[in-house]
Amino acid sequence: MGGNVYVGNAGRDAVFDRGWILGHFKDVGDPRHSEAVEVKWGVHPRGDARSRWVRGEERTALLVLISGRFRVELAGRSVLLEQQGDYVVWGRGVDHSWYAEEESVVLTVRWPSVPGYAVAADG
Repeated sequence: MGGNVYVGNAGRDAVFDRGWILGHFKDVGDPRHSEAVEVKWGVHPRGDARSRWVRGEERTALLVLISGRFRVELAGRSVLLEQQGDYVVWGRGVDHSWYAEEESVVLTVRWPSVPGYAVAADG
């Protein structure tokens, strides 16, 4: 859709850009392009895990459980999200990883949107 409006479906759009539906990685001119924030619709099968920890985080993140059971591992702490709407927020400098204990859908918001930060095969 052109102009300053985009209408989509997070589940369908998530198959592109590893689930990220808004951020610096969208084309300039696309209403979903943002250098301020990133949004991800993450669909994770049971047992899905981040391939490696994020170290030296430069962003703040909010992760909200939509469905399933999802564990976020933070340096020195493990957080289990098990009821719809459970969420966790972490800031700059907090190392993290994650694991889907059940098939899960999570909404992640990160800010700012930092180019060149992607980890191959997951995010």
